[in-house]
Amino acid sequence: MLHSLKFSKSREVIMSSKVMVIISTAEKDKALTGILYAKNAQKNKWIDDVRVFFFGPFENLVCEDDDIIQAASELLDYQTPIACKFLSDKSGTSDKLAELGFNVEYVGGLISDSIKAGYVPMVF
Repeated sequence: MLHSLKFSKSREVIMSSKVMVIISTAEKDKALTGILYAKNAQKNKWIDDVRVFFFGPFENLVCEDDDIIQAASELLDYQTPIACKFLSDKSGTSDKLAELGFNVEYVGGLISDSIKAGYVPMVF
């Protein structure tokens, strides 16, 4: 689905309805906000395509905090989030992330390709 925004009477800008939610914070409340948005955007079809990436400090948080584990697990009802393999290998959390049901992959190229494909990044 394409949405348009009118900037003036003679000019219309077409925007794609694709978002990439990157959750990288170790702050619990911020992380829960990002998870909530990603889940509801998919559940309520606010956005046509939502990609979710776990990155850096959040990967440790999602392995340690039961509230975060529960909230992040709800994303699995819509799609499987992808955690950064490079950073999770470095911190020793790759196996735990996989056990929780998340994909563990190298995300640098995936994030870059998503931006090139028109996904709007939202970083929490």
